[in-house]
Amino acid sequence: MSATPLPVVSARATRPALQYIVIEGPIGAGKSALATRLAERWSMQTLFESNADNPFLERVYRDAAPSPHALAAQLHIALQREQLSREVAARRAAGVPLVTNFLAERNDLFARLTLAEDELPLYRALASRLVASAPAPDLVVYLQASPEALYARIRKRAVPRELHISDAFLRTLCDSYNDFFYHYDRAPVLTVGAEHLDLPDSDADLALVAERIETMRGRKESFVKGTSL
Repeated sequence: MSATPLPVVSARATRPALQYIVIEGPIGAGKSALATRLAERWSMQTLFESNADNPFLERVYRDAAPSPHALAAQLHIALQREQLSREVAARRAAGVPLVTNFLAERNDLFARLTLAEDELPLYRALASRLVASAPAPDLVVYLQASPEALYARIRKRAVPRELHISDAFLRTLCDSYNDFFYHYDRAPVLTVGAEHLDLPDSDADLALVAERIETMRGRKESFVKGTSL
């Protein structure tokens, strides 16, 4: 979990009227990079979900599905997300402008991809007792990219636990994210085609995304670099 106040940036980057922004998307899409840079740009705080301390995930990625470690991995994720959701609620109650890289409502997405058929009802029964306490975001930015692009990024950054992720798993994961955000309506959603954006390093690409956030008016909009969507 990261919770560091960030310095004030120049007046050119005045924050839009958004106090709680969630950056979402599949692994490799650039969630943490975009969240960090938007927080710096708009003098917001960050709160990050991290899978680095989940001792079961690497085994889940390595095993053939369904993995015998999937239930433990998913419960670890759910417990962490509940703790983070409470922290989100506390900061929002205190009026702290916040950017996060997770949305508690999508807990079930990963579970449906990894758990055995007879484990899923057990997980859902346990997870339902962890009441999500986070308020609805002012905006969700959904970073969308092809499985091929995600796979290339995962290989490039070479985090050991992620190297076991298969192309087939990424394809299913991308489909599941698309389906989730097609139906999600708790907050406005800006879908950003992240495949041709260099979110960690390009100031120009960051400015493009920031401008679309600042000018968004509808409940659901899309942005792909080089188009007028």
